[in-house]
Amino acid sequence: MKLILSSSDFGNPVSAQFIKDNLGKSIEDCRVLYFPNEKATEQKINSDLYYDRLCAFGFQKKNITVFNYFDPVGYDKLDIDAIYISGGNTFGTIKRIREANADSLIVNYVNNGVVYIGGSAGAHISSASLSHVSKYDTNTHGVTDMNGLGLYNGILICHYDDCRKEHFVELKKKGQLNVVALRNGESILVNN
Repeated sequence: MKLILSSSDFGNPVSAQFIKDNLGKSIEDCRVLYFPNEKATEQKINSDLYYDRLCAFGFQKKNITVFNYFDPVGYDKLDIDAIYISGGNTFGTIKRIREANADSLIVNYVNNGVVYIGGSAGAHISSASLSHVSKYDTNTHGVTDMNGLGLYNGILICHYDDCRKEHFVELKKKGQLNVVALRNGESILVNN
């Protein structure tokens, strides 16, 4: 299992390079399944918007599949190298993923060798727990199940700065889970 987790993913040149360096193949050859955030509409998913965005990061359009939350059938047998979940509202994005029954799909792919790329909300979603994220993202989506996908055995504080230091120290003291702070531009690689 390989996870590439960051605060800023492709939105930061240092994070973008870290992702590219750790994909295991060139980004041009990487076949990716992209999960848009909670703002995705059916119209956006069916347009070139997300394809163009990922092409700007270096992926080739022919290698991009955008997950359609409105028609979530047929994604279980794709020949892909990576799953990418970018930033947005963590609670809105996990709700979308769960409602489409894509949580087990993602875990299955990653457990079978597909690289997981998570930026900000996507990094949080990979974690064991999401409850601490309520300090930073509003849970206006009614999410009550605070479990993440459990791919990363710990929790992350993305966009870490001095304003989040007290919360970081509090979570570390609890000692229930490994806590990692990621400043913008910082990333971690998890190989299990």
